[in-house]
Amino acid sequence: MITGFKLIYEDKHIPVQVIRSDRKTMALQVKADRTVVARIPGRTSDRKLKAFIEDHKDWVIRKLKEMDSAGEAGYSSGIPPYDQLTGAQKNRIRDIFKEKVDRYSRIMGVSVGRITVRNQKTRWGSCSAKGNVNFNYRLCFMPERLLDYVVVHELAHRRYMDHSPAFWQEVGRFCPDYKACRKELKNYRL
Repeated sequence: MITGFKLIYEDKHIPVQVIRSDRKTMALQVKADRTVVARIPGRTSDRKLKAFIEDHKDWVIRKLKEMDSAGEAGYSSGIPPYDQLTGAQKNRIRDIFKEKVDRYSRIMGVSVGRITVRNQKTRWGSCSAKGNVNFNYRLCFMPERLLDYVVVHELAHRRYMDHSPAFWQEVGRFCPDYKACRKELKNYRL
């Protein structure tokens, strides 16, 4: 059920944050704080937005349930909050990412700019057009194959700044089990 721009799930009111922009399509995202984000074209009416959210309510509830069960399974346990890491721990995490990026950039034949480690809330990693790569610190507390997959994924963007078939072929050259890694990453909370 939707009330205003809120969903009701197990007697809890889940706020829906609406972001209007010049995009052409509507999209929903369930964030780690359980907020639902609706990204919509600027001229979309409230009536059309409510209908869109209602049509995708089951998907949103399924995502919330997955987050609940992932939390119960302890997928996010054992990862200390970023602000509780010591300076030495943060330095070690940066070193791990630098070592991985250096290794894979040599193997893949690509160059990178800055390497940044952050406490990102919505992404495991990103790559800018200038070749700067950013990574979520949580990856260092997860299975190494997932960290490797995200590094390969971001470095593949140095050749293809999209998610085209050619991009995925590039990822697959250096991380043959990338599909399994992508699926497994969805079990972890950001």
